[in-house]
Amino acid sequence: MPQVTVVINGRSYTIACEPGEEDRVRQLGRSIDAKVVGFAKDAPQAGEARLLVMAALMLADELSEARETLRRARERGPESGVGAAMPDEDALANGIERLALRIETVAARLEAAQV
Repeated sequence: MPQVTVVINGRSYTIACEPGEEDRVRQLGRSIDAKVVGFAKDAPQAGEARLLVMAALMLADELSEARETLRRARERGPESGVGAAMPDEDALANGIERLALRIETVAARLEAAQV
């Protein structure tokens, strides 16, 4: 299984991923890093684990809103211009959820290590 190193808030994390997902994981890592760095500027006293949890919650909220928007569009029917979800959309959503779970696991480990 391939491994990718992502840098979040200046720290490197090695993440296992499926073959062919390496570039996507790097892209997701950059997105998470941008959120964490933004939170760190707003709350410089927050610890690494808290910053990662905040980023994971923000991404989960964005994903939830996107799914709700898609659900409402589908309920409106074909006139909304939205058909059944494409397999790539489902794969992307599942990938984001898996990555969010990994982030939460890393955050929990960091939190435990800080105690």
